[in-house]
Amino acid sequence: MAGEVSRTPVSPTSPGFLSRSRTVAPPAWSRWLVPPAALSVHLAIGQAYAWSVFKPPLESSLGLTGTASALPFQLGIVMLGLSAAFGGTLVERKGPRWAMFVSMTCFSSGFLLSALGVATRNYWLVVLGYGLVGGIGLGIGYISPVSTLIKWFPDRPGMATGIAIMGFGGGALIASPWSSQMLDAFGTGTDGIAKAFLVHGLVYAVFMSVGVLLVRVPPDGWLPRGWTPAKAAARPLITTADVSARNAIRTPQFWCLWIVLCFNVTAGIGILEKAAPMIRDFFSATATPVAAGAAAGFVALLSLANMTGRIVWSSTSDLIGRKNMYRVYLGAGALFYLVIALAGNSSKPLFIICALGILSFYGGGFATVPAYLKDLFGTYQVGAIHGRLLTAWSIAGVLGPLIVNAIADAGKAAGRSGPTLYTTSLYIMIGLLVVGFLANELIRPVNPVHHERPAGALTRPEPPLATSQGDAR
Repeated sequence: MAGEVSRTPVSPTSPGFLSRSRTVAPPAWSRWLVPPAALSVHLAIGQAYAWSVFKPPLESSLGLTGTASALPFQLGIVMLGLSAAFGGTLVERKGPRWAMFVSMTCFSSGFLLSALGVATRNYWLVVLGYGLVGGIGLGIGYISPVSTLIKWFPDRPGMATGIAIMGFGGGALIASPWSSQMLDAFGTGTDGIAKAFLVHGLVYAVFMSVGVLLVRVPPDGWLPRGWTPAKAAARPLITTADVSARNAIRTPQFWCLWIVLCFNVTAGIGILEKAAPMIRDFFSATATPVAAGAAAGFVALLSLANMTGRIVWSSTSDLIGRKNMYRVYLGAGALFYLVIALAGNSSKPLFIICALGILSFYGGGFATVPAYLKDLFGTYQVGAIHGRLLTAWSIAGVLGPLIVNAIADAGKAAGRSGPTLYTTSLYIMIGLLVVGFLANELIRPVNPVHHERPAGALTRPEPPLATSQGDAR
């Protein structure tokens, strides 16, 4: 783009502790220290997936509907996508330490505001704190290690991002039982919920500071020993060229992948946000209804599947390719939803197995997408491109819970119960996954006209400015 003189985003040299220049790794630094730094942030912000544990006590203590109690979570996901999209380029320039610090500050502050809101019975403060402020922490924290990890692990990008992003999926594995225990100890009234939010905010601030202190970026030109980009470029859809974030959003590949991510997330997040009440509703009229504690355990189990899918499936994508991996996510996911819809409440194990499969694909889709972007657009501004792609998550974060909650609320108002509250939602999810599958099939290599060119190369005119290119790596 016009005015660019370097292909590697570098912030002005600053003596500040958070500056990018202070995070360049020394020669003896081990790249395997970076995934734990990313995990410390992602395990914390992954608490968002345990929001359903707070839904029933909030609804009973503040008189909320299921749709209303989902608002903080929905706004948080919206802000995740928006802050990632608008802050992606800034994160690339400022570096991961700055980004992790901003994430820690916003995410923890969101819990503290939520605690104040519940204590004073001002639900709008919960929406503002957890949703708006905390959501900014979610978005900045989510993308903070992605570009760094891909640059440290260009030989295994799926595995590297899977290790870190599995922390986001696994956050609820810690937060769900922890939150339930705090509610048992403090109570499920407003005072108890406020205390639980307060503890969350303080503990997560300490936990996330580990990543702030530990993270490093590789020196310019660093490559793993014995690995060259040419080895990876021999595989389909993988390029050694680079595409800027500005040019990436002009390609059909970006928007096809946007649809893929949006609909895969919608299908998974609809279950996840409603997980605890959903399993109780499904089997309420059977001989073995699900108790509140067991429902919280189900949320934790889904979190385990979400977390495991992120590392297992994203690592598998390094072997079979990203496009094939998404064929599995979308195609098999649609089949799992169909089984749940047809089986109803006839088999609790079958319901749980299918839900676990859906959530493993949901998590795997998140962990695989940064590597898919790297394959298509290169490493130049992959973090910024990833941030823009996460606007799909913003839409899905509203769409999934809205579909499931609104249809379930309408069903309850009409006197329905059990699986019939969710049948329509399940078939909608199947349709969305099929559309995502077709969008994935349309993805092809990026046209070279969108590639960055070495310094001094002739450029294609782009009125009113010409596109100049950065230094060759």
